[in-house]
Amino acid sequence: MADNVTSLFRSTAAHSPSMAALAREGGDGTGPVDFCIPCNPYFPTPAMMDTMAARLKDIITYYPSSADTITAELCNLLQLPPQAVAMGNGSTELITWIDHLLVRESLAIPVPTFGRWTDQPMETGKRVDMFPLQESSGFALDLAQYAEFIRTRGTRVAVICNPNNPDGGFLHKHALVQFMDAMADLDLIIIDESFLEFADAESEPSVVQEAMIRPNVIVLRSLGKNFGLHGIRFGYMVANPSLAGRVRSMLPKWNLNAFAEYVVFMLKEHGAEYAQSLHQVRRDRLDMASQLSALPGLTVYPSQGNFLFVRLPVGAEGTVVRDRMLTEHRILVRECGNKIGSSSRFLRLVVRPQVDVRRLVSGLEQVLYGTRRGAAVPELAQGTGYSSGTAAVDRLVGQTNGAGMQDLAAMAVGGGGMGGGVGMPMPVAQPVAVPAAAPMAPAASMGSMGSIGSMASTGSMASTGSMGAGMPMPAQMPAPAPMPAPAPAPVPAQMPTPPPAPAAPAPFAPPSGPTPVGVPARGGLTAAQVRGMTAPAPGAPQELSQAPATGWPNAQSWPNAAGMGQAG
Repeated sequence: MADNVTSLFRSTAAHSPSMAALAREGGDGTGPVDFCIPCNPYFPTPAMMDTMAARLKDIITYYPSSADTITAELCNLLQLPPQAVAMGNGSTELITWIDHLLVRESLAIPVPTFGRWTDQPMETGKRVDMFPLQESSGFALDLAQYAEFIRTRGTRVAVICNPNNPDGGFLHKHALVQFMDAMADLDLIIIDESFLEFADAESEPSVVQEAMIRPNVIVLRSLGKNFGLHGIRFGYMVANPSLAGRVRSMLPKWNLNAFAEYVVFMLKEHGAEYAQSLHQVRRDRLDMASQLSALPGLTVYPSQGNFLFVRLPVGAEGTVVRDRMLTEHRILVRECGNKIGSSSRFLRLVVRPQVDVRRLVSGLEQVLYGTRRGAAVPELAQGTGYSSGTAAVDRLVGQTNGAGMQDLAAMAVGGGGMGGGVGMPMPVAQPVAVPAAAPMAPAASMGSMGSIGSMASTGSMASTGSMGAGMPMPAQMPAPAPMPAPAPAPVPAQMPTPPPAPAAPAPFAPPSGPTPVGVPARGGLTAAQVRGMTAPAPGAPQELSQAPATGWPNAQSWPNAAGMGQAG
């Protein structure tokens, strides 16, 4: 049964298996403790769930109202003009239509991030310029460097997720407004605020007011995550009436289901419970971060979402940790090896109540250290072959000193590493025999590992096997007769002459001007080349730096998702 459950991860490239699939394979029809799907565990309240259950027959029997009716009710709650809002069957439906209607040739996105922002444009032949967030800076997004990257690449659409998924990085409103001013000539700027309700670093962090008055800004927001109802599938976007109307005109009249309608019309009566649920998630986030940080070798990154991004101790392989947590402890965690810009050494852990966190910490202690806290971390290098295409890319980047390799990104995907295959093979050094009296030269230059941090350091040699096993050693030579002057030992005739050392790779020169319309993403930069373009540019606008975080807000009534003041 355990093999059946863990095998589900091999068949999904973009995410973890659904909870329904895990429950079917689990044997008893119930799913594991969920630290994977990022939704609010405190909302709806049990009383609200009972009310919906009592109305279940009517909800599933009859057509819902039109999307316009449901949108009008939501806008009344959020104090937004309906002309500036389009509601979708989940934020992914809106991302799809934004891509089809408004993204012309290219899109920039910091990585790692929500996978649909990279995958959706690539599926329609757009160029996706990925700006890698640096582990050395805690995955914080430097807006000045991001702006310079967009200018260098000639990108036409920019995306920012605030907070970002999976690391929870947060940007203050004033910094985002400055970015919008600096990028006012772009076709489109998208601010994905799907997790912003869980942030407490600023009292009114949303930029929806800016979106409604600017010609090229869209704010995307999720309702399923905030309200703990992923299965209902509803989200909305805010933009000026022209942009919002263009997307809204393409949506079906009944693209929202009856459950979504019922929940939207319930919300006005449950603002206090919703505000309390958000406050409790924020408190749980602090407690959970504290408990996880106490585990030896585990790194917890700052987060303003309802999840924490953690780096496993050295030697721990994320797929092994994930599978053992699921099969031995019935706990589901999100291993991030299939997220571009991440690797199998990282997990995203959803914030849950303290009783569940204690179970999570206990399970991690047993999986990582055995039965004793603080014991040596086991070498989990024997992970499954479907671990991480990105980790394979990182290893190759190390071997090329960050200069890139032709079609590297395509190799990562085509070789199966990104989608549950056996990963991307490492280039193997050719055997070189060396005279017995001469020192042995390195088989291959591994390059500098510093440019990609520690993500590529673990397991970089594992794919090539032992460096000594595949290299034939010369036959033992008899000791030479004494001679007046020492001479080098003769080289056997059957031994090839060592090849000359390869020349250092030339630095990458970014192309000038935008890529022509229709050029696929994989025809652009390789992952290694993108990583070489992240140094601060001379004269970059330093006024776009982040501001320090402040305290929590004190929401006494319905928290306005629009960031336009407190609604009554």
